[in-house]
Amino acid sequence: MGSGKQRWKISFHKSPSPLILLKKQTQTQNQPIPLEFLCPISGSIMADPVIVSSGHSFERNCVHACVSLSFNPTLPNGAAADFSTVIPNLALKSTILNWCRHHFVDPPKPIDFYSAEKIIRKLIPQLPESELARTPSEISVASSEESVTPRIGRTTPLPLTTRPSCYSSSSSCDIEISGTNFSEEEELVVKLKSSQIHEQEEALISLRKMTRTLEETRLRLCTPRLLAVLKSLISSRYSSLQVNAVAALVNLSLEKQNKVKIVRSGIVPPLIDVLRGGFPESRDHAAGALFSLSLDDQNKTAIGVLGALPPLLHALRSDSERTRNDSALALYHLSLVQSNRVKMIKLGAVQILLGMVKSGHMLGRVMLVLCNLAASGEGRAAMLDGGAVECFIGLLNQGEFESEATRESCVVALYGLSYGGLRFKGLAKEAGAEEVLMKLEETGSENAKKKVRRILEVLREKHEEEEDINWEELLNSDDDLSRTQSQAGGRTGSSSC
Repeated sequence: MGSGKQRWKISFHKSPSPLILLKKQTQTQNQPIPLEFLCPISGSIMADPVIVSSGHSFERNCVHACVSLSFNPTLPNGAAADFSTVIPNLALKSTILNWCRHHFVDPPKPIDFYSAEKIIRKLIPQLPESELARTPSEISVASSEESVTPRIGRTTPLPLTTRPSCYSSSSSCDIEISGTNFSEEEELVVKLKSSQIHEQEEALISLRKMTRTLEETRLRLCTPRLLAVLKSLISSRYSSLQVNAVAALVNLSLEKQNKVKIVRSGIVPPLIDVLRGGFPESRDHAAGALFSLSLDDQNKTAIGVLGALPPLLHALRSDSERTRNDSALALYHLSLVQSNRVKMIKLGAVQILLGMVKSGHMLGRVMLVLCNLAASGEGRAAMLDGGAVECFIGLLNQGEFESEATRESCVVALYGLSYGGLRFKGLAKEAGAEEVLMKLEETGSENAKKKVRRILEVLREKHEEEEDINWEELLNSDDDLSRTQSQAGGRTGSSSC
């Protein structure tokens, strides 16, 4: 390819004649690589140049590696390099690519983060704080074996004074300043994509700690790139990776602005898989994440469509109290949407929930879900068939509730069922509802009293005309006599649950 003085091995896109090949080699040899194309740290032609606050251009991952290792090279003017702002240098990148095409040089390839980090680690112990000398690049500019990086001696200091045109106020480039968070996000993403499990784990633990308390950090780090990496790690077969990935996602989901973004990233299906068969602690976090994401109205239908309802219902029987509670809360918020109510009823949710009520298990939260189901025609029919009226009247008669709010939820559920027409009236009469409700009308809260009075009105209206009705025959009939008298949305809005 040339003499020992040749700095580059040139690879051609075509197979030219010997005369043309000699001409191209001569052109390249006579045109040295412009210094402003070379990263002051790696010594390579920059593939992804960025400009930092101090006005100098570097290869992007070299900047990230410096930030990661807390290394600030000293500039010729005596000031330390300022990496607080990183701006893509599109003009310089375009100039470099044009130069490579013109001189028949393969376009440079970006240096990966870990290779850049190795270069920085070699610089730190060898160089005094007063200067930064170029080092040979450890990464080839091109993927071809025929291309090598320029070899510049360690003792040849290069001035860090390149200021590309796009940085000046006269530039026509519209560059968005990404700020300090870009380096933070980039570093996390690179480590999370590492092939080393311990590095992935360290990055996840760091992300989990960073997003635990600071709202600003949660907003800043909820990016598509980071969510994409978390999505893959949530499905990891390593417990430490899966647990910390789902826990970090829970933290990110706490911010309202992040909830829709997370669901749209496609991360719900992996969460559902974890809830079905992940590690125990991961299932705790997965239930919490689905609960958190279900708080946003825009997510409710999507989460139901993606298949979260069956595993959430199953999780109500989990050995973990945390999983049970968060699953119940997720179901409550998801059941505010009619399409999810219909799905839950088809999945047998009424039988499951009424069974939990009868056993006294998680009574308060289960009653909240049943309140929502009772607000729809399908839910009322299933609950009337499942013995909900007798169950609720029995609870009110016993008066054993964990809180006044749970008692009121029981009244609200009955209030929803009271729109079930003659079927409800027959079941309520058989259960002795009127006597129980009359007592509650005197002792309950004001909100409960209003609903109790409404239920009593339903039981008492047209009383004389219905004296000849055979209630036992009516209750044993296979015909569905329930009729919807008002829209579910209105009743849900008027209830206190």
